Amino acid sequence: MNTSYSDTGFCCACDLLPGWVVGGSDDFDTFRREVKESVEFYIECAKKDGDEYPSVFDEEYEIVYKFDVQGLLQMYQGIFSFSALQTITGINQKQLAHYAAGRSKPRPLQSQKIASGLHRLANQLQNVTV
Repeated sequence: MNTSYSDTGFCCACDLLPGWVVGGSDDFDTFRREVKESVEFYIECAKKDGDEYPSVFDEEYEIVYKFDVQGLLQMYQGIFSFSALQTITGINQKQLAHYAAGRSKPRPLQSQKIASGLHRLANQLQNVTV
């Protein structure tokens, strides 16, 4: 799911489902539930109307969210300060704030630095034992 963030909350579209777009909550857990319900409804209607839809939805499937930078930063803004994100990504916190607010869009290299920094953090967290 190509996922972004707008003034009203998260939104996404799926290349596999032509014309399907969902927008909703600014709480990502609530949004994920809304997406799942919306996909199920789309498929249910397609079956009922005899419309074609990708057969992948006839089996067990997992929804994978691919964020644009603004959506990703919006999701983590409540968890990490921009100062912490600066440490994680190596990108100035003021610039990160501009990306999160949609005032500017990062170049591809900057987008990759953000993703790589968050992936490094995730890998470190996975290796923590208590």
